Amino acid sequence: MKIKEIYKTMSYGPAPETASEAIHFLDSYKRNFKLFIDGQWKAAHSKKSFDSINPSNKEKLAILSEANEKDVDAAVQAAKKALPKWAALTAHQRARYLYAIARQIQKHSRLFAVLESMDNGKPIRETRDIDIPLVARHFYHHAGWAQLRDSQLKDYQEIGVIGQIIPWNFPLLMLSWKIAPALAMGNTVVLKPAEFTSLTALLFAHICQQIGLPKGVVNIITGAGTTGAALVNHKDVNKIAFTGSTEVGKIIRRAIAGTGKKLSLELGGKSPFIVFEDADLDSVVEGVVDAIWFNQGQVCCAGSRLLVQESVAEKLYKKLRARMERLRVGNALDKCIDVGAIVAKVQVNTIDHLVQKGIEEGNTLWQPSWSCPKDGYYYPPTLFTNVSPSSTIAQEEIFGPVLAAMTFRTHQEAVKLANN
Repeated sequence: MKIKEIYKTMSYGPAPETASEAIHFLDSYKRNFKLFIDGQWKAAHSKKSFDSINPSNKEKLAILSEANEKDVDAAVQAAKKALPKWAALTAHQRARYLYAIARQIQKHSRLFAVLESMDNGKPIRETRDIDIPLVARHFYHHAGWAQLRDSQLKDYQEIGVIGQIIPWNFPLLMLSWKIAPALAMGNTVVLKPAEFTSLTALLFAHICQQIGLPKGVVNIITGAGTTGAALVNHKDVNKIAFTGSTEVGKIIRRAIAGTGKKLSLELGGKSPFIVFEDADLDSVVEGVVDAIWFNQGQVCCAGSRLLVQESVAEKLYKKLRARMERLRVGNALDKCIDVGAIVAKVQVNTIDHLVQKGIEEGNTLWQPSWSCPKDGYYYPPTLFTNVSPSSTIAQEEIFGPVLAAMTFRTHQEAVKLANN
């Protein structure tokens, strides 16, 4: 590219983050991971395995073990055995372990960030600057609450063994949301990460060993839906904490009904982004970019529905299309990209199916003129306008970089559409 062309386009060259430290970690386990149960790495009874794939380039990162019912039972029994001693520790003793975890996450923050981006496909800028710092902060925060438990929550009793199932959109951050408060309050855990993004959970298990966390307090089992179902249905699990799709959340709720188990669910969404005619449209555009194309739109609270007052709709759409044309899609380890890869081929297919449904239902599609890279699982930022409120793309969670825009005339109509 000539200098004049660079000035005209203001395009950036690639600025890749090195993957050497993450590769060294994977190689130290010969890229073949067992299950982390009772403080040790144990082979799966199932003798089955599956691959962890880098969505940016489709390369195999590692082989993971698939836990079956026997493996789940071993993990639950380890957590149950560890519970009395862990719960009996003083508040300060438990807090010390949480502080140690937080410090190790900070110490190895670059490794966690790179491994997360390689495994998930999200831009390194997001994992490095947002996800991993928040993970450390969560453990520091709950370490503080662990210290305060006896004075501030005098009648509190630990729940027991917590079965935790997390999604693939914020792998390590979701782990911290689940594990940190559970440990702080004296519980033990069995956690199943998403099958697409298990590597940072396994790295977390590695640092649990390094800090000397008592055996059985944290157990990490990998696998797909059958592994999660075995955890949900285990008789010695006292609570299930699940983050994921609304459909699976309903299945879990039905499965544990009448068992006495406690349950917390964090499920999907279809959040509205409302723009009135007196808004600063340039600021709106940047807000929309963050709302729907952050993390490739794979966020349960993504602003996936754009509600625009009719008088400024076309003006906003024009600005938005111009901004979309300049978004950069590419390898997650490139520090200059805006949008990374979709987590897996199956998710790309799901997104594309819903986009085709949107076209069939008469909504107006717009995508940038450029093409996505061909060497990974990518999907272009997509805008639908003239969307009917009853359209599939306005009602169903797409969980991808797709924005459905519709107009309103009055405040009352905007509220009605937002709540539809």
